[in-house]
Amino acid sequence: MELKAQSEYKLTMQEKVGYSMGDLACNLIYTTVCTYLLFFYTNVYGLGAEVVATMFLVVRVMDAIVDPIVGTFVDKHTYKKGKFRPYLLYGAIPFAILGILCFSTPLFDDSLKIIYAYATYIGLSLVYTTINIPYGALTAAMTRNNKEIVSLTSIRMLCANFGGLLVAFGVPVFVTMISGSYTGESSRFGWQVTMGVFSVVGALLLLYCFSKTNERVKLDPQNDENIKFVDVLHQFQINRPLVILSLFFIILFGMMAVMNSIGAYFITYNCARPDLVQWYGLLGSIPAFFLLPLVPFLNKLMGKVRLLIVSLCLGIFGALLTYIIPSDNITAILIARFISSCGIIVAGGFMWALIPETIEYGEYKTGKRLSGMIYAIIGFFFKFGLALGGIIPGFMLASFGYVANQTQTPEALEGILLTTTIIPIVFLIIAIIDISFYNLDDKKYKEIIDVLESRKLNEDVHITEPQNSVTL
Repeated sequence: MELKAQSEYKLTMQEKVGYSMGDLACNLIYTTVCTYLLFFYTNVYGLGAEVVATMFLVVRVMDAIVDPIVGTFVDKHTYKKGKFRPYLLYGAIPFAILGILCFSTPLFDDSLKIIYAYATYIGLSLVYTTINIPYGALTAAMTRNNKEIVSLTSIRMLCANFGGLLVAFGVPVFVTMISGSYTGESSRFGWQVTMGVFSVVGALLLLYCFSKTNERVKLDPQNDENIKFVDVLHQFQINRPLVILSLFFIILFGMMAVMNSIGAYFITYNCARPDLVQWYGLLGSIPAFFLLPLVPFLNKLMGKVRLLIVSLCLGIFGALLTYIIPSDNITAILIARFISSCGIIVAGGFMWALIPETIEYGEYKTGKRLSGMIYAIIGFFFKFGLALGGIIPGFMLASFGYVANQTQTPEALEGILLTTTIIPIVFLIIAIIDISFYNLDDKKYKEIIDVLESRKLNEDVHITEPQNSVTL
């Protein structure tokens, strides 16, 4: 198949949905970890908030080393079943097993508890890396058609948010149904069973994703041979869209993770309504079902950067309302949560559609297609952002005197409120500043694709400097 056909190829709805099931699978497992693992460790397993925050930080430092290595490995190897798809096939079951182990509570002493938590969380993070990097890179291997990529990403994010909804609403409900409560030692079995169900379903969905996707953007075998680990450093030197998008990922996902992980504390203690934890979480996902289908239209209407900035401003407005509104005004608090979620979901969903652009731009500048490596870079910033959901709330809770499973002091309640509102607002303002420098618009992207297609047709895909110039 010629490259020109690849840029025009339209994906079937079955393939789009099949691919999107992979993100639903990852969200059932990894979003549960990012949203509830801090709460589980402090309120169920009995670890200190500062211990958990430190663990999250250590694992993210490890990711800084491991992710580029995995990305390089993925780019340098092609298998009979494809370049990216085999990782979904062989990683599904280990991913599910480690997800269950993370929410299991063996009867160890305090030191062994910490060692067990480190071992299972590190193992889960490593397996997630080996699945998520090739899964993300698979987008750019399915088609070069930018409109199809935006459509594919919109469906993917719709499924991802459905997974987030199941996690946010379903986890506390299922745990409470099984154990009678979602907090305290008595809820241990409920957490393990709930995570067991989510993990098994997630593994099956990953296998379904593998069976329904195809890799159409084929590369010369020499592309694999020419890739080196140092190429990751070169990308940060020449790929400005990648640098800006990487920073955007860590900022936005950091903000989202902080809001999600602190939400259970905010509703339980500040609002004194632990019965509404699942509903507060639900409002963080429900806007996706009517907003994400509109993303292709909104992108065409406003353009990439303006769409993201408007969405982020809406998130700021909702968080500011939450800070101002008295915590006992539950109706207004939930409305503010809904408003904030509308903006954050659009921004968080649309930014995934920009990653293939950075891959094409990197290939345009260097002659090397580094899909795995670029998704490894994005994946590291994405995971580090998610880890901030444990690091920042963990240290904030500890510094303001939070003690699990008891009435909180005014200082602890103030710390929870600041972590729920002001810290996310700061993140969102920084995100607006960062994305304002993203200047790879649709016209420039089309010119880059034309250059890449011309190189392929002229059998000159390995040149190191572009023959045609696109100013960025």
